[in-house]
Amino acid sequence: MPAAPVNFTNQFLIAMPGMGGDTFAGAVIYLCDHTERGALGLVINKPIDIKLRNLFEKVNLSLDRADLADAPVYFGGPVQTERGFVLHEPIEFDGGAAPPYSSSMQIPGGLAMTTSKDVLEALSSGAGPKRVLVTLGYAGWGAGQLEDEMSRNGWINVGAEPAIIFDTPVAQRYDKALSLLGIDVNMLSQEAGHA
Repeated sequence: MPAAPVNFTNQFLIAMPGMGGDTFAGAVIYLCDHTERGALGLVINKPIDIKLRNLFEKVNLSLDRADLADAPVYFGGPVQTERGFVLHEPIEFDGGAAPPYSSSMQIPGGLAMTTSKDVLEALSSGAGPKRVLVTLGYAGWGAGQLEDEMSRNGWINVGAEPAIIFDTPVAQRYDKALSLLGIDVNMLSQEAGHA
């Protein structure tokens, strides 16, 4: 009997110290989707030198929410870095056939991710989700690629905790994610091994 497929949706992927390259070194990724076809996630702890106010100006919108104007935009991953992704709390809607934004993906048991401009328009008008993390780009894996990287000790995973995304200072997100596993960052080795 074949093993049941592994699903890491709504989990954090935490880069192990030996993760090669600068792209994912020290990264914490919120995994939005994981199927047999591959995976998609957003890096939640690598701010870039753009504020939300500036991003909104680039798409001809104002941002009148003081709580968001100076928030950083994040490097979400190396794929489609010109495209914005909005990670936010799930949206409650009035039982209609469609979520309130044209390209929202409700993540089972977790948050929501929207890629359409209508969520930015809602935020611009003072509406929209209260807590958001906006990235440019995403992290993507083809079929079996993430599982292979995990088998080679590139990542460890743990159930996601929204408070780490929305309430924890950026510099503490890696350590806080590890602490969900009871791991102190100083305990990690750059050397991978198998017994």
